Order: sequence, then C-alpha cells, then structure tokens
Amino acid sequence: MNKKKNIVTNPNLAEYCEKFANLNISNSSKKGKAPYKPVLLLSVIDLINQGVIKENQILVSDDLLDTFKKYWKVLSPNYKGGLHYPFFHLQNEGFWNLKLKPDFNGLQPKSTNKLKQAVEYATLDHELFDLIKNPHHRQELIDTLISVWFATSQKQLEDILDVNRSLNDASLEESDINIEDENLSPKFNWSKSLVRSAFFRKAVVHNYDYKCVFCQLKVTRSITQRIVDGAHIKPFAMFYDNSINNGISLCKNHHWAFDLGVFTITDQYKIMITDDLSEESPNNRPMQDFNGESILLPKSAQYFPSQAALKWHRENVFRK
Repeated sequence: MNKKKNIVTNPNLAEYCEKFANLNISNSSKKGKAPYKPVLLLSVIDLINQGVIKENQILVSDDLLDTFKKYWKVLSPNYKGGLHYPFFHLQNEGFWNLKLKPDFNGLQPKSTNKLKQAVEYATLDHELFDLIKNPHHRQELIDTLISVWFATSQKQLEDILDVNRSLNDASLEESDINIEDENLSPKFNWSKSLVRSAFFRKAVVHNYDYKCVFCQLKVTRSITQRIVDGAHIKPFAMFYDNSINNGISLCKNHHWAFDLGVFTITDQYKIMITDDLSEESPNNRPMQDFNGESILLPKSAQYFPSQAALKWHRENVFRK
C-alpha cells in the first residue's frame, strides 16, 4: 500500500497524522495487510468523542472490546480479529504506552483474558490525547486512518459503498432498539459514530469525483481532502439514513446554503434559488446565476440523489 504524506496546518497534528499513516501493520501473503492497529485507533477515538473514555487511561473494557468487534466486523471481515494483538503491539508506534501489571511475565498475550492479566491500561501521548479532544483535529486523524488504511486500497466505488452500507445498517438496527437513559453510563452509539460519518462523506464525495455538484469546485489538498463535503439531503439526526442516495457532494459555501434552504434541487436535478437571496460576489460567480442549471450527477443512475429526499428538502428546508 502506498502511503502519502499528509498536509496539516497544526505541526503537532501533522506529526501524528504521519504516524497514523505509517503504522507497522502485519501482512499476510494471501489476505494482505491486517488493519488491527487502525481499527483499534478508530475505536478509541470514537469512544473518546462519545464520552465513554473520559481520561487518558484506556482500559481493556467491555465497551472497548464491543466497539472494536463492531468495527472489525465491518472494516476487516476477512480476518479473525482480536483486541489483544493491537492493544499490546501498538506500543511499538511511539505514542501508545502500556502500564503493565507487576507480575507480567513478559510474554505476548495470546487472548483478551491474557491481555487483562498483563496490562493495567494504556495511555496515549498527552499531546495526542488533547488533539483527539478537539473536534476538527480528531476528524483529521480519523480521515487519515480511513484514507490510508481502508479507502485508498478500495479503488472501486462499490467497495467504499459496501462499507458505508454496513455502517448504515448497523445504525438503523441500533436506532430500533436503543433507548437513551440519562441514569445509565455512556455507551458506544452507532448514530454518533465519527467513523460512520467519515465513511459516508468518503462514499459521497467519491461518487461525485470529489467535486461540488453546485459549482463543480474540486481541490485536492491531501489524502484527507475536505474542501468538498458529503452532505445529507435529509438530516441523519432525523432519519438515520446514510445511504448514498441521501447524499450529495458540496463545497463549504454551498453546503451551508443547502442546509439553510438558500437553494434546493428539482426532480429534474436542476438548481432552484430562493427569491429572497441578496448577495454581493465581486470575485466569484453569484449563486443566482446558477438558477435553473443542472447539478453534477454521478456516472451511474443508481447513485443519483433520491427523488423522495429532494422532495423532502424542497418542502421542509427550502426558503420559497
């Protein structure tokens, strides 16, 4: 797998993105690289984001085991995954530190139970832990892991969509049975998963060749290109729908405008601008000039935006 250098403005963040992109991964001649370490890091970052892991002490807990298994099942179904392997060997990467038990025998744990007997907990570099607590920085770290270890090896759109569909199905299943209780301790929640969100964005922007459907802006900055967003047509928080047909690719400006109802899209996939828009755009083409133009569409009609979703947006979001 080719590993590309990441370009990030924060020098400390850039250092850790580089480390994430160059993890020492075990390799099988038949199945290729086994992403134990990336899956563990994705699990830990998501648990920190959701408040399940509150302090820089990462225990071999049921929450971590369950989250690791859920992600492993979706992201690496061809391998038999076990938390004991990456939890122990991630210490060789220089940012994951183990607090070993006094009676540790020095032998590599061969099971989760053996891991619990050998290790008190793991800690991240304090600097890295602080970066993960920042919403923008943790998303950059997640995007690096996904782009290097999961997405860049999946050259066909269908491969990325398969992962997105699996994550979406898991979210839908959980939404049917999950009951929030303020008195219960925090648990990992698929609907709040940053990894699920990251794969949705990746699938959508890949579907549109990393271009904005409105203005066709395309800027390739790095492996974690984020100039163009994968935007939901119907909000995920309301409909739990991460299907590719509920997504369109939009640059930052037009993502904002779409969410606020400044424009919508007709059944003929044409742009419709609100009548009450007042704008000054001396250096760029005004949004009003796009009124009536067709949006950029995927090559395959099966991935076109959902007509039902677009109708919902016109009726519930668009400022007529």
